[in-house]
Amino acid sequence: MRLRVGLLGGGSWGTTVASVVSRNAPITLWARDAATVDGINRLHENHKYLPGIKLPPALRATADMAEAVAGADVLVVGVPSHSFRAVLEEAKRHLRPWVPVISLTKGLELDTEKRMTELIEDILPGHPVGVLTGPNLAREIMGGQAAASVLSMEDEIVVRALQPLFHSGLFRVYTNTDLLGCELGGVLKNIVAIAVGMGDGLGAGDNTRAALMTRGLAEITRLGVAMGGRAETFAGLAGMGDLIATCTSALSRNRHVGVELGRGRAIDDIVADMHMVAEGVKSAPTVIALARHHGIDMPIARDVFDATQGRRSAQEIFRGLLRSSVGDEAHPG
Repeated sequence: MRLRVGLLGGGSWGTTVASVVSRNAPITLWARDAATVDGINRLHENHKYLPGIKLPPALRATADMAEAVAGADVLVVGVPSHSFRAVLEEAKRHLRPWVPVISLTKGLELDTEKRMTELIEDILPGHPVGVLTGPNLAREIMGGQAAASVLSMEDEIVVRALQPLFHSGLFRVYTNTDLLGCELGGVLKNIVAIAVGMGDGLGAGDNTRAALMTRGLAEITRLGVAMGGRAETFAGLAGMGDLIATCTSALSRNRHVGVELGRGRAIDDIVADMHMVAEGVKSAPTVIALARHHGIDMPIARDVFDATQGRRSAQEIFRGLLRSSVGDEAHPG
């Protein structure tokens, strides 16, 4: 029997994952926006988030949560972190027991400092949880370009059973049982991408970008390992791979925020002009709190936090970077 999939979220990444899954299984996408639902069903296009890209005719959309969730054998959640809890609470009324729940969201809940899989475990106890993460830019995948991703769950049997749902053609899906590490890699790289974008907006060169990405990866790994992740995870697709894509692509929302900060724009104006959420802006305060709790020094994350809170400008941050002291690369003080 083919597994039936429900996907919550009509943004660019949710729509992309739903399109990929539709090649392997029946899937129903839920979105609140009636125009998005109508466009997917009638015109096979998500005009708001993926304009000009044809979606598979097999992909169905609905604005009725029960229709997407009640019959699902697997539930995929791709809504922004700030609405994740509320959407799960709504889905809970319709979800059958023991259905696996997979998060697509690379963020943290601001008030509780929790990862999205922790929210799933809190609100939907007894459901196997996982994440799909990696260097995945929606428009490239929809354009037919090759990409690799990671499906991570702690149960190796369940993750291997679900892998074929997401693996399709040039979209290659690997498995990893380090759920915490994979999820954190997706969250933390957004912070570094904002820092890299600030450098790009200020006209910094490739040397600066390489230094920020490398030192940023070291920060990510230190915090990730302190929280219980495996170091090798952060050298893989969910860590380094995602970091490279997010820090270098013009399609990256978080890098875009950094570029605009580097050009001197105010954070509120940048966010107001964006159709989609840059999770790094929302996650920065939580990442700083986690670093403090675990006793991890994260100077790049701290700079990004200051910039996104309007405490210091990108120009001030980069002037300070040039004056800061340096120590042992492998054992930062």
